[in-house]
Amino acid sequence: MTIWQGRGPALVAGLAVAALTLGPVAAVLWRAEGLGAPGPADWLAVRFTLMQALLSAGLSVLLAIPVARALARRRFRGRGALVALMGAPFILPVIVAVLGLLSVFGRSGVLNDGLGLLGLPSVKIYGLQGVLVAHVFYNLPLAVRLLLQAWLAIPSERFRLAASLGLTPMAMFRTLEWPMLLRIVPGAFAVIFVICLSSFAVALALGGGPRATTVELAIYQAVRFDFDLGRAALLSVIQLVLALCAGLVALKLGTGAGFGAGLDRAQQRWDGSAVLDAAWLALAALFLMLPLGMVVLKGLPGLALLGAGTWQAAGNSIAVALASTVLCIGWALPLATRRGEMIGILGIALSPLVLGTGLFLIVQPFVNPLSVALPVTVLVNALVSLPFALRILRPEAEAVRHDYARLSQALGLTPLAWLRLVLLPRLRRPLGFAAGLTAALSMGDLGVIALFADPNRATLPLQVYRLMGAYRMEAASGAALLLLVLSFGAFWIFDRGGRVNVDA
Repeated sequence: MTIWQGRGPALVAGLAVAALTLGPVAAVLWRAEGLGAPGPADWLAVRFTLMQALLSAGLSVLLAIPVARALARRRFRGRGALVALMGAPFILPVIVAVLGLLSVFGRSGVLNDGLGLLGLPSVKIYGLQGVLVAHVFYNLPLAVRLLLQAWLAIPSERFRLAASLGLTPMAMFRTLEWPMLLRIVPGAFAVIFVICLSSFAVALALGGGPRATTVELAIYQAVRFDFDLGRAALLSVIQLVLALCAGLVALKLGTGAGFGAGLDRAQQRWDGSAVLDAAWLALAALFLMLPLGMVVLKGLPGLALLGAGTWQAAGNSIAVALASTVLCIGWALPLATRRGEMIGILGIALSPLVLGTGLFLIVQPFVNPLSVALPVTVLVNALVSLPFALRILRPEAEAVRHDYARLSQALGLTPLAWLRLVLLPRLRRPLGFAAGLTAALSMGDLGVIALFADPNRATLPLQVYRLMGAYRMEAASGAALLLLVLSFGAFWIFDRGGRVNVDA
């Protein structure tokens, strides 16, 4: 049995990931000399975090139900492009989305300009309402994709039988669609709830002061301004407990049998209003496309205003994204072949800000922490992206190991031969997708780098945030457009590279 089929690489990768997650947390707890008791400001942050996460997840799932139902029932030109659009916000840099939303819902945005012309009061984007709008923008497409898959998994024969029995649309919904929603909605709600629990960049840009502070933002404030590591560690533990509780609730509620197997025929639906479905799809497309269109429209003139600092930050972001991708895939490949998915969950279960702070504390006796801001960002980005990469790679890697392990043993393949001739060629497509997703997420991350970076080591998301803070909105729009192009370009290059000549 070769090394790549054995436990060696997986053990090394697992130990590295465990050390780089548990070690920094232990460093923070040691420096903080244990955990204290939460104060009034901490409870306020916890309350706001729970409220915005519950509302964000609830709104995202509720609005996704009619949109996913319309996509499942209708066939039209451009449907594939619209479904693909539903995956775009997930790899969209948060700071770019914030700028786009400000262009639409901000004080001088398109919506308020229109309301002013009609003599109506303006809307405010900062505070709870701004956080909700941004989270729904990000998570509505994710909820739609999850529900759409479940809708399309209902065998078409069930709908044919319902039509032959003359069931009304409401009876069809109660019989076929409502049981499916009871199985899928709790899990989708829990996933979005956990994502919103760890919200940082959205609350940093759109929060409305102490009353609109999330736990993750409170961790940032505790480390950045107070250097209160005990409070940061305590808030991180609270956030972890909340995330685990959400997962357990989803596991408890999201159970039940499916509808059985069908004949894999395409669904044909005769129920529902085509006009109402078209209205829901048009509103969803407008909500997703208008902010992106405004980023492009306002960013084009701003490209001429970009200075040397912005281009240097872009180079830093490219280097961080490439290094994070190489490191993440280097961990994910052996872990995926040995069912190491639980190890990878550590990187996303804990606060990235606490991980970054712990890494800085570890290196502080040896070097100036500011000088290693980019390498620490690389490590944390790779750890946070690891669960997604493992989720993509594990099914294919398990299939390759199951199908070719005995043959490779019989042929006496060396570890390098197994890797080069068997494993990598059959993982090209998922490897490309996982690498593209990791690169895009790392390119747009505004997390650890916001804690300790100096002007010479800023990444592009941090540069966009700094330009916004200096009220240089035109230059910030140009930098945001550059970040948008780099993020989608990185994803497309890696994903396309995994699919070119994949059958050769």
